[in-house]
Amino acid sequence: MAVTSRAAMAMLTACLAAAAPGGTAAGPAAVPATIARPATVAAPATANTDAGAKAGAERRVAPGEALQPLIDAATPGQVIRLAAGRHAGPLRIGRPLSLVGDAGAVLVGPGAGSVITIDAPDVRIEGLEVTGSGINLPAMDSAILVTQTAARARIRSNRLLDNLFGVYLHGAAGSIVEYNLIVGRRDLRTAEAGNGVSIWNAPGAHVIGNAISHGRDGIFVKVSSHNVFADNTMTQLRFAIHYMYTNDSRIVGNRSRGNDVGLAIMFSDRLEIRDNVSDDDRDYGLLLHTTNDSRVIGNVVRAGLGHGGREKCVFVYNAARNLLQDNWFQACAIGIHFTAGSEGNTLSGNAFISNREQVKYVGTRYIDWSHEGRGNYWSDNPAYDLDGDGIADRPYRPNDLADEILWMLPATKALIASPAVQVVRWAQARFPALYPGGVIDSAPLMRPVRVPAPASAPASAPAPASP
Repeated sequence: MAVTSRAAMAMLTACLAAAAPGGTAAGPAAVPATIARPATVAAPATANTDAGAKAGAERRVAPGEALQPLIDAATPGQVIRLAAGRHAGPLRIGRPLSLVGDAGAVLVGPGAGSVITIDAPDVRIEGLEVTGSGINLPAMDSAILVTQTAARARIRSNRLLDNLFGVYLHGAAGSIVEYNLIVGRRDLRTAEAGNGVSIWNAPGAHVIGNAISHGRDGIFVKVSSHNVFADNTMTQLRFAIHYMYTNDSRIVGNRSRGNDVGLAIMFSDRLEIRDNVSDDDRDYGLLLHTTNDSRVIGNVVRAGLGHGGREKCVFVYNAARNLLQDNWFQACAIGIHFTAGSEGNTLSGNAFISNREQVKYVGTRYIDWSHEGRGNYWSDNPAYDLDGDGIADRPYRPNDLADEILWMLPATKALIASPAVQVVRWAQARFPALYPGGVIDSAPLMRPVRVPAPASAPASAPAPASP
């Protein structure tokens, strides 16, 4: 259902501010002039700086005044400022300029095609409310469509409401999408919906500080490289972040809440996945599918606030040579599921807290989940530490022969409490040679490396970070 009321739009911005760092139920807390980025996250160079925007005189546009002729006649670097009120789209921008809006400026499309299409490099779109795109998926109907010739676009602090796609970077290298509120269509099925931000072959693109809800995926990227996704908040989507065939990139400090999957990382190499939070996503918090040579550090995956648990905190499928370190996996049906040729991975310093089944490992090899004398913390490990070095004095085995039988023959679950199963487990405890191949932690930790801040209460929509 389309958002038409100004009051309803204001409510959307205020909702779920608590999900953003420092937020409250009444709205986002005061923040610095620029969002606090991780030290290694830097915005790409762009020619469209404030100084560059002053190259041409500012042109103010009143509601009802024809916009396209003004854009076609603009000088490079000129600022076109829309006054408060409704302005008619669609627009096509074929020269470098800035299109900015006063508070209350709304650009309304005709319900077909994209509302703004950018074909020129170094264009800035800022401070606008944009609505009224079409719903043609192959045509990439978007609030803002940035084409291959539009490098270094900057899409900043806009409200993109009830469009098929919010922002589509279709080959626009070096572009920045930051601090936008993006609310997708709610009257379409998932297969018919678009994404909040879509990226195809846009090396160096940054997506920072956006709040995205409704639609298909929050951020979808395919066939790209050297991208940064940082400090975004996403809710009520299929996948919060969906990675396909994208290498040498960073996913840092994002928050996912109430989606089907938090982070779905597929067919990608050499990624840094750090300090992200997945709260109460329904199926997986983190999926690593054919993801290799990546660092997964300091992430939090929890269930229980809204849906009472999820299927898997982490699912690792055919992924190799990754480092999973200092992550927190809590209250899932399965803490971590390893399968299908996932080899050469290193796990150390992770905390597995109150998962119904801490590990599901499908394989016959013995795998030691410790590194350089440092293992992981297991909440169900009744360990002791006589020498006080913080490492349990006995190895931890999350699974046994009975678990392996249950994985192969799920119907045997009815016998899990039978005397026969208890005898098998008693015998394994006394004769370790009876254990099947699987995971062993030879240096389990006595306490977690860190305890994350508690999750905030669920809410209906996110609020963007403030610039």
